[in-house]
Amino acid sequence: MRYVLFALPLLLLVALVAIFASSMNRDPSLVPSVLIDKPAPAFAMEAVPELGVPGFDTAALKGEVTVVNVFASWCLPCRAEHPLLEALKDVAKVRLFGINQSDAPENARAFLAELGNPYDAVGADRDRRVSIDWGVYGVPETFVVNADGIITFKHVGPLTPQAVTDHLMPAIEKARL
Repeated sequence: MRYVLFALPLLLLVALVAIFASSMNRDPSLVPSVLIDKPAPAFAMEAVPELGVPGFDTAALKGEVTVVNVFASWCLPCRAEHPLLEALKDVAKVRLFGINQSDAPENARAFLAELGNPYDAVGADRDRRVSIDWGVYGVPETFVVNADGIITFKHVGPLTPQAVTDHLMPAIEKARL
């Protein structure tokens, strides 16, 4: 009985170490989403006033592959990933739509005026309702939507060169098939 009492906590510790060790190689930016392989939620967002690009809705996502990026001017990681979004538009030859989350219009305009506006459309999600429907945990997040309006990929957190090369570009190519 004494050995059992000694061995039981040791076995539990070994099991916990094994669980944590098996999770160490997992990419935290690849968060499972219930929306993968499902139609984009129904929504309509007005444009950010005076930005010069339209807002968008669910219907606008159909017809060709679209990358949808959720961003905000107050988000430092959004600033860090922004040059990659500008390069992505040129390299991947893909439509890029932005969901501007919980931002004052003047802040969104200043952010994009300073860094450049790679977006073909930007919807103002002031109350975060659209972001909630898309299952957004926080900004930035990036989605790939195929020509049928089906969400095929989700990346949580800021894009990095490696994430673009290893995950986003293959997801865009797969969505084109």
